[in-house]
Amino acid sequence: MVRKIIKIDEEKCNGCGLCATACHEGAIDIIDGKAKLVRENFCDGFGDCLPGCPTGAITFEEREAPAYDEAAVKAAQEKKGSVKNMHQCENKMMTEMHQHAEGHGCPGSRFMMLKSRSQEDSDPGQDMITRMSTHPSRLMQWPCQIKLLPTQADFYKDARLLIAADCTAYAYANMHEEFMKGKVTMIGCPKLDEGDYTQKLTEIIANNDIASVTIVRMEVPCCGGLQRAAENAIRNSGKFLPWQVITISRNGEVID
Repeated sequence: MVRKIIKIDEEKCNGCGLCATACHEGAIDIIDGKAKLVRENFCDGFGDCLPGCPTGAITFEEREAPAYDEAAVKAAQEKKGSVKNMHQCENKMMTEMHQHAEGHGCPGSRFMMLKSRSQEDSDPGQDMITRMSTHPSRLMQWPCQIKLLPTQADFYKDARLLIAADCTAYAYANMHEEFMKGKVTMIGCPKLDEGDYTQKLTEIIANNDIASVTIVRMEVPCCGGLQRAAENAIRNSGKFLPWQVITISRNGEVID
């Protein structure tokens, strides 16, 4: 039969898993890092999965597809647990989403603000040597990977962005105090991550009240991709805001 059913653009999909969580019927699975409509007869065509997609990868289409099988859906739900428990999980998920604590499928990638820490926060029971060697983290939010960050969140309000190559934190010993402190940290590696960061960074800068952008890269050529993406994003956003580029040498020195 010809009916309305969802369509997933795998090129736009970032594998966050929000659609699979939002689909009460269980029609969507995450396979090889991409969302896939694996049970067409479980898709009711209502599109509960659409609003949760951060990349706009899900749309409707009309095509030949199996009819929605409500009995099969209910049987699958009962296998996972009672309907009551399922609704409780659903309500908890929606509450977390409204509090800007969305999960990206994996619980370890839920968005959250992190408590600011200082040396005074150290446990008084620690010995002096341990306290002296402990440096507080200056990471202000989670996650910090560019690929996992949302395009809109409370922590972007009046934020100073730090767009950093992931190697910089290992090469430059004082990364937290000099560059991360007081900034929303976004890290990536254009050589390891698939795709270009430009579109994601453009959306973040264009759709939020960003105060400034600092780009910290390594001297190696592949880091040029990160710098270009950030510069293009600032340009594409149509905003005029202060920004700077800082380059770290492989032996851990600031060279410009």
